[in-house]
Amino acid sequence: MAAPILAYEDLGLVQGAGWLFRHLDLYIQPRDRLALIGRNGAGKTTLLKLIAGKIDADEGRRTIVPGTKVILLEQEPDLTGFTTLADYVLSAPDAPQHFEAEAIADQLGIDLTRDATTASGGERRRAAIVRALAQEPDVLLLDEPTNHLDIAAIEWLEDWLQRFNGAFVVISHDRTFLTRLTKQTLWLDRGSLRRAEIGFGGFEAWTDQVAAEEQRAAEKLDAKLKIEEHWLQRGVTGRRRRNQGRLAKLKEMRAERAAMIGQQGTAALAMANDDARSKVVIDAEHVTKSFGDRPIIRDFTFRVTRGDRIGLVGRNGAGKSTLLKLLTGELAPDSGSVKLAKTLDAIVIDQQRSLMAPDKSVRDVLADGGDWIEVLGVKKHVHGYLKEFLFDPSIADAKVGSLSGGERSRVLLAREFARPSNLLVLDEPTNDLDLETLDLLQEVIADYDGTVLIVSHDRDFLDRTVTVTLGLDGSGQVDAVVGGYEDWERKRRRRPEPKKAAAKPEGTPLSPPKPARAKLSYKNQRDYDQLPARIEALDAQIARDEEALADPGLYARDAAAFDRLTKAIGAAREEKEAAELRWLELAEQVEALG
Repeated sequence: MAAPILAYEDLGLVQGAGWLFRHLDLYIQPRDRLALIGRNGAGKTTLLKLIAGKIDADEGRRTIVPGTKVILLEQEPDLTGFTTLADYVLSAPDAPQHFEAEAIADQLGIDLTRDATTASGGERRRAAIVRALAQEPDVLLLDEPTNHLDIAAIEWLEDWLQRFNGAFVVISHDRTFLTRLTKQTLWLDRGSLRRAEIGFGGFEAWTDQVAAEEQRAAEKLDAKLKIEEHWLQRGVTGRRRRNQGRLAKLKEMRAERAAMIGQQGTAALAMANDDARSKVVIDAEHVTKSFGDRPIIRDFTFRVTRGDRIGLVGRNGAGKSTLLKLLTGELAPDSGSVKLAKTLDAIVIDQQRSLMAPDKSVRDVLADGGDWIEVLGVKKHVHGYLKEFLFDPSIADAKVGSLSGGERSRVLLAREFARPSNLLVLDEPTNDLDLETLDLLQEVIADYDGTVLIVSHDRDFLDRTVTVTLGLDGSGQVDAVVGGYEDWERKRRRRPEPKKAAAKPEGTPLSPPKPARAKLSYKNQRDYDQLPARIEALDAQIARDEEALADPGLYARDAAAFDRLTKAIGAAREEKEAAELRWLELAEQVEALG
């Protein structure tokens, strides 16, 4: 084990009338990839600020190797007093050279000459990332780095962090981001901090095991865990089991939808019979929309049926918001038509959260100042309804302006889901939500009786939620793929790049094309057939080993077994990645052969 470059011993911090946390021990090694997990309000952001030295602890000792550079990427960068984004980036304490900042900015797709006062949330976040990365930190602290980023920027950041030679600690609600990058986990829970030498992929199994051990310990003392506390614990086992059932239902819905779509990769939907036609709620035919000379949507035909969960994905500026407005009738197409069912009653939850006036109380927002709220025709007390959305009922009289971003989003969701509707439009609903609230949102969407349109950059959320993904590449083409983000991404990776034909001198006769191979070679065909089963077996092996590694007492009990499992997981992941790449190459060959 390498010596820590930064450590805290017996860390404690007072917040309000009591301790936010106390007696925490924390260490960071030179190449750590740490996920920091905890519920909203547990103190994750505060802990990052303590690690960065931005605030002082009330007790405990901070030790850091001299010369170690610790950089914090804050969730809400403060651009007050800066004229342009470049002014903000180059004002860092260890300011980067202008060319270094520009190099990163170009790759992230951000213009640093942009006016800081009018920059969007995504532009501000990109500028903050440029500022942090260009300082060449030894320890990088990331607080919700993927908020307001599109998928292309998130993937670029993932690639950068995979190559990063230092250590990082990341808070994020993006499960895919955490699973791909992290190798250790810090769990901040009810004032205590636990560390496990597993990435986020093994987090749920580990926390289930910890909860089971706590349950057994409580029973030995003739005590029972409080029901309320059990409900509020992250990822309650019972809820996770229900989510597995919902995922199974989602797969069934995707299979039914696949039977309705014609040629995969086109947006045309073949309606087989009158019964299917009666389920259509949005009917788009040959829709085209341009802004100036730039085509945004070209010849788009698609039918949204009752109960569909449609995800819209693509980089910023690809046309997701335009397509959403076309499908909901807010924007008229240049040509083609969009017909909406007369019975549609829509609820739109947008990125601006425009309904959440900061001077209103939570009670005002939910129940117009009263004690009761009507939820889909059933009267519920405000306090009880708040508990369903993971709030302490005492928050009812708090001002919206005093809530965190995640809490405000949760109040808005509670308000909107109480209203009767049959079309739900969610524009970036996952921003500012913690993992627990994301689980809750997935439950609510799964149980929703109507149709759902979702614009999101959260890949895992889309994989767990939508039946069809509409992917926009910025050229005006829209691909409809049954399934979630991974299904769309898989199709995108397999699409062959168009090859330009070499110019021929005028009058030269074209030679006949060479006949394509009729089939794969024996070895390639064998790999193509057998690799999916091998990948599945490797997934199962990794899951088993991560579950065994999640035992908090394993290292102390059997260090050799701990090392053996760690190496086995690393080797299995490398083999799986190689197998997936090999299979994708073969799949492209199969597609080329027809």
